[in-house]
Amino acid sequence: MSEIALAKKKLEQGLQELELSINENQIEQLLKYLSLLKKWNQTYNLTAIEDPQEMVTLHLLDSLAIAPFLQKQGRYIDVGTGAGLPGIPLAIYYPQAQFTLLDSNSKKTRFLVQASHELGLTNISVVHSRVEEYRPEQLFDSILSRAYASLKDMLDSSQHLLTPDGQFLAMKGVFPKEELNKLSEHYSIKSQRLKLPFLSAERHVICIINQ
Repeated sequence: MSEIALAKKKLEQGLQELELSINENQIEQLLKYLSLLKKWNQTYNLTAIEDPQEMVTLHLLDSLAIAPFLQKQGRYIDVGTGAGLPGIPLAIYYPQAQFTLLDSNSKKTRFLVQASHELGLTNISVVHSRVEEYRPEQLFDSILSRAYASLKDMLDSSQHLLTPDGQFLAMKGVFPKEELNKLSEHYSIKSQRLKLPFLSAERHVICIINQ
């Protein structure tokens, strides 16, 4: 079985375990994204993970695990998106939602622009900026982050991007107890452990809302 066929089989099995319904075109888009990531990684150093099987687990399925926390037609910003994670997989899964991918690294935003074009994703905007300096015309329903600094740093730097009733969705590994203890009391906080297919390591999503 070819490398692509093996990746597809693993992706389909993982999506089934996550109970996410997806069509064949979306699966092909996800796999094409991995191909682009692997190709550009040779010169742009986008990710330390190069094995397609690991990419399926640690990039695609990990990103899509938070899909149930989003709305189909919401407005989302992925801060410090890097290579487009979790933003691109989620934009593929929710084609009617709008995603802004923000990063201060120009090499990474160049990749994001090209990848969005080649994948035919019209629901993505790419912004090359520091999050503190970005001033959008319209605020966002959720701010997404994956491997982005501390929770306090995320809240302090991106609070101005969120609608009054919006939420922060932070993806973390081990439960970030110390980080949560540093947050002020005017936040409502919920956490949920994610069961990620093919991965035994801890993964959590932290939902934070202004009270």
